[in-house]
Amino acid sequence: MGAGGVGGYLGARLAAAGNDVHLIARGAHLAALRASGLRLGGVEPLDLPDIVATDDPATVGPVDLVLFCVKLYDTDAATAAVAPLVGADTMVLTLQNGIESVARIGAALGTQAVLGGAAYFPANITAPGEVTYLGKIARMPHVAFGEPGGGPSTRTRRLARICEDAGIEARVCDDTDLVLWEKFLLIAGTSATTTIARCTIGAVRDDPDLRWLLAAAIGEAARVGRAAGIALADDAEQRILDVLETNPADGKSSQLVDLENGKRLELDGLSGAVVRMGRALAEPTPVHSTVYAALKRYRDGPPR
Repeated sequence: MGAGGVGGYLGARLAAAGNDVHLIARGAHLAALRASGLRLGGVEPLDLPDIVATDDPATVGPVDLVLFCVKLYDTDAATAAVAPLVGADTMVLTLQNGIESVARIGAALGTQAVLGGAAYFPANITAPGEVTYLGKIARMPHVAFGEPGGGPSTRTRRLARICEDAGIEARVCDDTDLVLWEKFLLIAGTSATTTIARCTIGAVRDDPDLRWLLAAAIGEAARVGRAAGIALADDAEQRILDVLETNPADGKSSQLVDLENGKRLELDGLSGAVVRMGRALAEPTPVHSTVYAALKRYRDGPPR
C-alpha cells in the first residue's frame, strides 16, 4: 500500500522472488506501472514489466500481508482503503516514519492485525514507474519489525524468512516500541536537518554547524522519548550518529525530496510530533520548534 521508495523497492524484491505482489498506487506513477511495469534503478537495477498495479484494493481481496508504506498524512485514508485486503489472518506491517501509526491503524483494523516496523534504506520515486534505491544503511537491516508490545512470534519469523528469501535483510524485534523510537530519532533528525538546509546527508556530515544541528535534533527527540517512558539506551544518540556516518552521502530524507518536488510534507508527524509530545511532557523542544516554524508554510505543498 503505497508503491513509493520503500514500498516500490520492497514490492520489487518480493515480486522478483516469485511472490504474488500487487502495488497500490495512484496518478502518473500508477499509469506508468500499468503501461510498462516497475523499474528499479540505483545499486540493484531490476525491471518488472508485468507487475500488477491498481488504485482499488477491493479488486485484490484479502491477502497474507499488507506492507503499509504511505505518507503519514495519508494514514487514515489509506487505512480505510486497505480494509478489503484484511482477512482473519492478514498481517498489516506499517513501515511508515513516525511513532504513532501502529495505534492509529490498529484502532481501525484491529490491533491483532498490525505489526510495527522500520525501514533502513534510502529510496525514492525518480520518475513515474521508476524507483531508485541507493543501498542499505551499513550495520542496519533493510527492515526490522515485530509484534507491538511483545517479542518475536511465529508469524513474524515466517515473514522474516520470506523477506530473506527475496534478498531483503530482515530483523525481528524483541522491543518494537524501542525500535520505532530509535528509527524516529534517526528520521526526525535527518528530516529536520536536510530539509531546513536543503542538502544531502553527506553535506550535513561535512559541515560542523549542520552536524551540530543534526546532533541537537536527535538529542531533543531522545529526551522526549525518555520522558515518555521509552527505554532508550544512554548512548542511543551517539549510535544513531554513528549509523549516519555510513549512510550514502548523496542520500536525502524523503521530506526533503517532497519539498523539492512541491509535495506535501510529513512535518506534523516528525518535528511536529516532537514538539507536540514535548509540550505534553513539559520537555523543551527548541530545535524542532524552529524547524516546524520554518517549514510549516510548505507542509501542504508550495505556499500560495
